[in-house]
Amino acid sequence: MNLFQKLQAEKLQHTTRRQFLHDCTTGLGGMWLATQGLSNAAGPIKISRDASSPLSPLSPSFAPTAKRVIYLHMVGAPSQLELFDYKPVLKKYDGKECPKEYLEGQRFAFIQGVPKMLGPQFDFSRHGDSGMWISDRLPELAKHADKLCVIKTMQSDQFNHGPAQLLVQTGNPNLGHPTIGAWVTWGLGTENQNLPGYMVLISGGRIPRVGSSLWGSGYLPSVYQGVQCRSTGDPVLNASNPAGISNDIRRKALDSLKNLNEKTFHEIGDPETVTRIAQYEMAYRMQTSVPETMSIDDEPDHIHEMYGTQPGKESFANNCLLARRLAENGVRFIQLHDWGWDSHGSNKSEALNGGFQDKCRSIDKPIAALLTDLEQRGMLDETLVVWGGEFGRTPMLENRGGGSGNRFIGRDHNPNAFSIWMAGGGTKPGVSYGETDEMGYQPAKNPVHLRDLHATMLRMFGFDAKRLSYHYQGLDQKLIGVKPAKIIKDILA
Repeated sequence: MNLFQKLQAEKLQHTTRRQFLHDCTTGLGGMWLATQGLSNAAGPIKISRDASSPLSPLSPSFAPTAKRVIYLHMVGAPSQLELFDYKPVLKKYDGKECPKEYLEGQRFAFIQGVPKMLGPQFDFSRHGDSGMWISDRLPELAKHADKLCVIKTMQSDQFNHGPAQLLVQTGNPNLGHPTIGAWVTWGLGTENQNLPGYMVLISGGRIPRVGSSLWGSGYLPSVYQGVQCRSTGDPVLNASNPAGISNDIRRKALDSLKNLNEKTFHEIGDPETVTRIAQYEMAYRMQTSVPETMSIDDEPDHIHEMYGTQPGKESFANNCLLARRLAENGVRFIQLHDWGWDSHGSNKSEALNGGFQDKCRSIDKPIAALLTDLEQRGMLDETLVVWGGEFGRTPMLENRGGGSGNRFIGRDHNPNAFSIWMAGGGTKPGVSYGETDEMGYQPAKNPVHLRDLHATMLRMFGFDAKRLSYHYQGLDQKLIGVKPAKIIKDILA
């Protein structure tokens, strides 16, 4: 055996089964495609990534209308009937038994028997030149009515929180799939190589039920997952050096680790090794860039007043201001998860006549400030702001256990219709899209599935959702899956 044969044999010994099968199937698949005449421009979008610079900026397939996203996820599903979907007819049915046709063939999380109808709990009025109906629970946001594009007929396949949250963020109710933030970051990279391309902020006292899967990378490389930030202590866990370790020592340790990884790469050839080197270097740069970007102490007093921020505390207001700072520092996808919107009426904190009102107060001023701040900095046109939960709420009073004597008022889960609004990033301002029936229970006009929302968002970033895919387990996986998905053209400017 000569030297070349010996080196090849050693390399084969280091090759994992997964690498071998991947290379084999790629070659066979390529030959099959060639014989079928399917390897043309209509196939999957080819995204070529340099493993040593996995977050470098890339150009999309066609001209985008948005450069970045701030996604405001209200965890628990706020009631659209108390915020954006005004139903005066429902008020007339308040306290009456629910019609049978609303119950037949439907699944509920907690409703049993025949519940009573529940009218809107708050007053609505028209706002702006558009005359958009908005509840009195959001008086500050209502001043921005002419910036909003409200979709009132969103639909989900899921009526339990965990799977529904996954469906909203990943397009799939099961674990293990990339979020839309990971897809966008993989496809476009990020503008600031000293910060992650995808960052996550949490408020409300706890993380969502399915945890980090709501900002995970799934089968995409792990560098594209969201990085969770904190309001107190180190902004990112382990961003600071351990006690007794200086930056010089840290730099020497990373250099040694880099040499070992480079040696491993030359021996085995696994590109994940190069990606690991890049991630270590990113972590080192983050030690300086993250604390500087994540500190709101140097913001002027009028900005703190506008947002209602309290530096050093966990709050949705602080996170909205941080989102603006991250956006102007080149972060591609910023995700805010705010816990506490599950309004069943089982206790005061989960009641429309209790905790729901507190949650509305906590988000109203900060979101209005975020829209104002982005606009006055000339960023709103290129920043897509998205607000919404994972499903809607029923027009019936929740009667958990079959009773209805609870002094706390709530609604059960409703996947059939809910509201999501967007602003900036190429959306039409001052638009209400879709109409629900007179009870706000089902779409009456222009239903929009979450797949349609995802396809439309990807279009805003310059991608065809049917072609943006990642080959995994023998399939070209997509955010929208394999079912039909349409772009909502009427909401695009």
